Amino acid sequence: MVFSYHHVKEHPKLFLAMTGLTHTEFHQFLPHFQYAWEQYVQQYYVDRDNRQRQYGGGRAESTLVNIEDKLLFMVYDVKVYPLQEMLAFAFGMGQSTANAWIHILSEVLKKALDHGGYVPERDPQQLEPVLESEAECPYGIDGTARQRQRPRDAEKQKHSDSGKKKHTQSRISFLAESRRAKSII
Repeated sequence: MVFSYHHVKEHPKLFLAMTGLTHTEFHQFLPHFQYAWEQYVQQYYVDRDNRQRQYGGGRAESTLVNIEDKLLFMVYDVKVYPLQEMLAFAFGMGQSTANAWIHILSEVLKKALDHGGYVPERDPQQLEPVLESEAECPYGIDGTARQRQRPRDAEKQKHSDSGKKKHTQSRISFLAESRRAKSII
């Protein structure tokens, strides 16, 4: 079976596992992706100086024909990050075609995220107005993992040993409304 939006949309659990998005979230983002795709086509295909035929002339597109399939392909690649051979097989194309689509659609996805306002503010001078416009959050969660020296004493090893072969100590903190950090783990 070749993955396409029209096949996968009938299976909500599979769709969520493939994309990390619900149908509603997918359709909320789709207009931004459509806008970015149209901008890309205009810039790289329609407005090219060395065109020999009109846009759309020549060989018909055989893979990722509609915009939903393009977005599904790119979101699946970003979420799952499979080998290109596996991605190509899942969507019914060759590895070189999958590679070309990844390069094209990753640029389109970046523009769509920017157009939808999903990209974080990068300019430090603009950060304060952005934070003021956001709703105040009454809590926060933070986590850190730090390297630690393994104790040589057997009793101390038992106390700090989690049973895993790692030499890090994890700490998760929760910041409540009182602004006091409480360590959970």
